[in-house]
Amino acid sequence: MNDDYVAPENKIKARPEKDLQMPVKYLKGVGEVRSRWMANLGIVSVWDLMRFFPCQYIRRDVNPAIYELEPGMKVALAVMISWIDIRLTSRNQKQLNLGVSDGKSCITCTWFNYPLIYEKSFHQGMTVWINGTVSEYNGQLQIVHPEIEIISDTQMEDDFWKTRPVLPVYHLSGNLTQSFFRHLIHQVFEQYAGLIVESIPPFLSAKYRFPEMHKALQMMHFTSHPEQVEQVRMRFVYEEFLFLQLLWARHKHFHLSESLGIAMINKRELTRKLYEQLPFTLTAAQKRVLREIFDDMTTPVQMSRLLQGDVGSGKTVVTLIAMLLAVENGYQAALMTPTEILAEQHHRNITALLQNLPVTVCLLKGGSYKGKSQTISMINSGEAQVIIGTHALIQDDVNYNDLGFVAVDEQHRFGVEQRALLSRKGKHPDLLYLSATPIPRSLSMTVYGDLEVSTIDELPPNRKPVNTFIRSSAKIDLVYAQVRKELAAGRQVYIVCPLIEESEKVDLIDAQRLFEHVSGKVFPEYRTALLHGRMKNRDKDAIMQDFKENRINILVSTTVIEVGVDVPNATVMIVEHAERFGLAQLHQLRGRVGRGAAQSWCYLIEHYPISAIGRERLTTISGTNDGFAIAEKDLELRGPGEYFGTDQSGLPRFRFANLARDSEILKYARIDAFEIIRHDPDLGDEKHALLRSAFVRQFAQKEELIRY
Repeated sequence: MNDDYVAPENKIKARPEKDLQMPVKYLKGVGEVRSRWMANLGIVSVWDLMRFFPCQYIRRDVNPAIYELEPGMKVALAVMISWIDIRLTSRNQKQLNLGVSDGKSCITCTWFNYPLIYEKSFHQGMTVWINGTVSEYNGQLQIVHPEIEIISDTQMEDDFWKTRPVLPVYHLSGNLTQSFFRHLIHQVFEQYAGLIVESIPPFLSAKYRFPEMHKALQMMHFTSHPEQVEQVRMRFVYEEFLFLQLLWARHKHFHLSESLGIAMINKRELTRKLYEQLPFTLTAAQKRVLREIFDDMTTPVQMSRLLQGDVGSGKTVVTLIAMLLAVENGYQAALMTPTEILAEQHHRNITALLQNLPVTVCLLKGGSYKGKSQTISMINSGEAQVIIGTHALIQDDVNYNDLGFVAVDEQHRFGVEQRALLSRKGKHPDLLYLSATPIPRSLSMTVYGDLEVSTIDELPPNRKPVNTFIRSSAKIDLVYAQVRKELAAGRQVYIVCPLIEESEKVDLIDAQRLFEHVSGKVFPEYRTALLHGRMKNRDKDAIMQDFKENRINILVSTTVIEVGVDVPNATVMIVEHAERFGLAQLHQLRGRVGRGAAQSWCYLIEHYPISAIGRERLTTISGTNDGFAIAEKDLELRGPGEYFGTDQSGLPRFRFANLARDSEILKYARIDAFEIIRHDPDLGDEKHALLRSAFVRQFAQKEELIRY
């Protein structure tokens, strides 16, 4: 890339008021309003701006023909505006349509809720750059919400960009324009390139032939060779993975060397009795996982293990047997759940399984209720041996007598700090994290990089796979006809919507309107209830309890029922606007049915227009019940994103890495990180000075959160 632009390295001297952490609002031309738009993109400082990379590049000498375009293609091309149409939609919202032509063919560009300046900016005959994803609607190609630039508008351009053979294109927000943003990027590198600090030591850069940081950053923004950018991006992907893996390597070293656990003895007193009286036979996968857990618990090293398994695979009974190993060794065992109704369900099920064993089980919930102080007293004294509860388990007034085992159910719904608080209630108790969301290997190495992983990859033999069908919204009456048969047989039904109530921003069915339609017109003879996330917890729990006890026949809900109660009598799941949901989420929703002996059905209702990715999701979910295959596909289609629906508190979001695409470089970074920490846990060696400095900047506070 020797013909690429390289900014001066010593344009300014480092001064406190002009370092890389300076807020972007102080840059020339930015100000308060633009800085807020940039904050929406994750750009707060000059350093953030330098690391905000283009999403694509426009070659001025390459311009695809419109007649060659197909749905799903990402394109960038120069076109002329042929016609302009502004109209009101059925929901009284403005819609802007531009017909654009390359001289031979036309395509329509469409915007909803667009900036009003668009109406004044465009006119027939104007030449513009457009870039976006091609889709199809009513047999016609279109590009919805493309990025658009007026080629003749040079208000913010300078001579530098006018002469460049390649233009970077950025994902922007607010009224930020590509020309303004390019100008700002150039300005920042002209002024601040000399302050860029390296973070990867030379021995690692040489190993992978990575360019130095200041060169790599400029290659990403100013390249004349877009085909080589992917190799440069690998440098930033590796760095991102490396420092996270250093965190996990240090954490694991801490647990193995400084945080000695409890060496349990497998006495086979309570565990054997429970095993013999179970009303079912454990699967081979459950037995294998139990051996892995027991091997951990019987060593003096603190167990730190993730137990993952599909919905209905039998994680609860495995956890209970592990808890009994702690109890028969004289320790208390705690199970923390994200909701009261889930805690109550575990309490009922576990109490029933232990009814003939001399084990005291208690339930601790939040808020004030009769008997709570007595339960806390039992926990503090040690009388309570198996404790099940919500966040109440980590309240200040709950002091365990001798906590030796901690299990966290649906652990991704708790922050790192909450999990640590429970763990610190004991003296390095064994830790078991449960997840019903199958986790791809690459994701588990980043989110749970310090944990050992056990997987229950086998369902009990009596479980019937859920029959899954894709149905058009135009044929919903046929679906309701099938539902009526299930209701007549005494079964129950879930109907899930993406929204709580009608929205001006998107044209989607909402739960409130659907509830009124279903309860008033479709199934007026059946009892229907509405459930959504804005309700108070006690109201949600009351509705779910009524549904569980069959006092409600149809539950219209948002995704709050995605992970929750076990209702064996529910045999139908209808998901409206299924094309809007991620694969993992659809799989979790489907897992709410099929929990009894009866055959169950899941209907995925699609609404047009539907994207190519939306279509691929629905085809995948309807073709398999394998949660792990679905999880891998989901990661491939949408990236990690907020994979679990909630942020992992204290853990970083990836700015550069794509777990589905970059799993190979993740393996290299993990090997390097664990090898470095094995030889130099504190990164005190001189050759690790860059690593130590960058690690402290990024992870000093986060590391304190996860040390327990």
